[in-house]
Amino acid sequence: MKYPRKLSAGANNTVIVLSETEVAKLFIGDTRSDIGSESEKMQYANKINDLVVKFIRLDFDDSLQAELLVMERINPIEFRAYEVEIRELWFDVFEDELNKLHHAGFVHRDLKRPANLGGMAFDNILLTQSGLRLIDVGISALRKQVGEKIFEKYIEIENKEIAEFREYFLNR
Repeated sequence: MKYPRKLSAGANNTVIVLSETEVAKLFIGDTRSDIGSESEKMQYANKINDLVVKFIRLDFDDSLQAELLVMERINPIEFRAYEVEIRELWFDVFEDELNKLHHAGFVHRDLKRPANLGGMAFDNILLTQSGLRLIDVGISALRKQVGEKIFEKYIEIENKEIAEFREYFLNR
């Protein structure tokens, strides 16, 4: 289906622009993801720090017949226009903020897109005027939901992805 003001589309959902400050992830029918779970994880991360895109509200659009996960609109900037020294500072802050999320019981789980999915490897990490930010918490996990053993495995994988992102971000 063609959506008005489409911004992006993932494997299960489409994101549309609502205004200069808001976007909405559309949940139509069985999207294989749960709007309640995703909004809960987003709100959880938002209480820790500003790394994850801000949750605004849940809504319903009658014309699209879609549930909406409304969040802040992030306008990314091109990181390759900045010196490596500046990117190193942004990366250091990003890594610190991500570690705070990990310690608080949140893991993103989708820093690096699997090779068999379309898009760029690190599409869920955006550079903004306020530094690096994370979008799309659809497959993220909370320690309290998955238990310590699984959570630690997710952290181990994410730490490898952080190292790969560092190389990508600083040397591209």
